[in-house]
Amino acid sequence: MRIKDLRRILWLLVICFTLLFSTATSPVEAAYSGSGSDVILQGFHWNSWQYGTWNTIINNANAISNAGFTMVWFPPVSKSTGGTGYLPNEWYNLDSDHGTEAQLRAAVSAMNNRGIKPIADIVINHRVGTADWADFSNPAFDDNANAVTSDDEWGQGAGSYDTGDSYGAARDLDHTYYDVQTEIKYWMNWLKDNVGFKGWRYDYVKGYSAYYNGVYNDATSPYFSVGELWPDITGDYYASGDNVNYHRQKLIDWIDATGAKSTAFDFTTKWQLMLATSQSEYWRLQDSSGNPIGAIGWWPEMSVTFIDNHDTGPSPDGGQEHWPFEMAKVEQGYAYILTHPGTPCVYWPHYFDWGNDLQSKIKTLISLRKEQGITSTSPVSIQVADSSKYAAIINSSLAVKIGPGDWSPGSGWILRASGNEWAVWTQ
Repeated sequence: MRIKDLRRILWLLVICFTLLFSTATSPVEAAYSGSGSDVILQGFHWNSWQYGTWNTIINNANAISNAGFTMVWFPPVSKSTGGTGYLPNEWYNLDSDHGTEAQLRAAVSAMNNRGIKPIADIVINHRVGTADWADFSNPAFDDNANAVTSDDEWGQGAGSYDTGDSYGAARDLDHTYYDVQTEIKYWMNWLKDNVGFKGWRYDYVKGYSAYYNGVYNDATSPYFSVGELWPDITGDYYASGDNVNYHRQKLIDWIDATGAKSTAFDFTTKWQLMLATSQSEYWRLQDSSGNPIGAIGWWPEMSVTFIDNHDTGPSPDGGQEHWPFEMAKVEQGYAYILTHPGTPCVYWPHYFDWGNDLQSKIKTLISLRKEQGITSTSPVSIQVADSSKYAAIINSSLAVKIGPGDWSPGSGWILRASGNEWAVWTQ
């Protein structure tokens, strides 16, 4: 048996053992989840590359800082096929459709110089060749065929079977192959130590075993890590309560499988918050135990809440819009996630492209969050969740109401912010 084959078998045994003992829902000690007081800005949208993403970030650096964001999520930075960066080929070539390497480094420095942590979008599930199917370069692997899963549609992959879902637009990398792991670790440490990134947003993590996200985080020690696990909604789209627990359980299972070494985007909260606001069904936001319905109700420290992103929401001049939040309810959405536990993430177009009024309200909500010391683990006391309103007190010091129904926290509370069917008070 070849040494490479033995290594591959050993890695598969490790994965199986890890998955066997990673199904618990109870939180364990977490890592790479930031300070708990972070607020993320997604620093791009689907069409940002058409306007020069790196220069756009540079030109708005002071506005980003003044808003109170502590992290900015950058799109994929490497040369790729297509403008967005999600089909990377040469990892170390930082001249991309988003801008030049010099512009990228200037944007990263602009964030670091203001105490804002830049987060790199890491696309390691798949890769395209330099000029052909899998002629990888910069870097090449010890054996490019061994680096591709044997069930990839290329048909010439000599690696192991894929440890996750397949991805048809590029070659699925075999993360059991020692040199795939080695090159990923080298590259990510280079992005951190040489370019200046402080954390990772992992793309399409359903495409490979979550175990490897823990491996790569341990090898790079990021300030923050978040994975894009978008669970399928099976059965009734309008399900609620315990009938959506399977959905958030998938998020918790993925976090567990990383060894509690990465947060995850809270797609369950987005799903139920969209239905609650659009259908006037605010009872959806409370589970049978009286906790928030999403992943924030089970493991808030490891949950990243959001309203929309480059895939789900609108972008200037069009975009993906696979699952957009109703435009008229976006204010309510931000009033919810910016006052609740978890680590909230604001979408660039909502803050910079949708007008001064929405920008001012988001900025005020971020300020109130910081003023009242709300963190990713702050306690939530839900006061009411019915057909016309949802109201909660967070940290015993901030009250929020969303929905058309009337509600007040009572005497001793001061109204600090309000908008279209939402209000926030503090004591």
